[in-house]
Amino acid sequence: MSLFNHWLAIQCYKHDGTLHRCWDRGLVLANNEDFIVVATKRAKVVENNGRRWFTKEPAVTIFSKKEWWNVICMLKEDGVCYYCNIASPSLIDSHLIKYIDYDLDAKLFPDNTIKVLDEKEYLRNKEHYKYSEELDEVLRYQMNDILKRMENREFPFVDERVHSYYDKYLKLTEKAK
Repeated sequence: MSLFNHWLAIQCYKHDGTLHRCWDRGLVLANNEDFIVVATKRAKVVENNGRRWFTKEPAVTIFSKKEWWNVICMLKEDGVCYYCNIASPSLIDSHLIKYIDYDLDAKLFPDNTIKVLDEKEYLRNKEHYKYSEELDEVLRYQMNDILKRMENREFPFVDERVHSYYDKYLKLTEKAK
């Protein structure tokens, strides 16, 4: 069964398997052997502590199935802002997109400024969850690769592609009305 044009919920876990955060749904725009692309608008998010909130701006999220990242591409008034989670490769299981979050994040702003985020949280959780040296090496390699992609505006950090996905989302949701 093709998942194109289907709504899937998204679940984010921590290294020990505990549920960290859930999004109520994303519309699947692409699903191939390399990645899953979903779009959302005012998605409901539930944190592991029970706090609930809604996303502020429309977003296209690209979940890698082979590499250790996913990227939330937020469509803001001043341009696309990219939030990259260093995370396990994503998978689809029973109409859910699932991945493990590994705390390290990077953000690419519309003006091309790049910020690495949550390094202290990563170090705390590396100790708490006992990340192996091999895992640490994979995660650090992936962060360096993502930073290079951000600098060079390589996939998934391509505004035109994100806008193309979002246009597809708008057309699909308009047809459904």
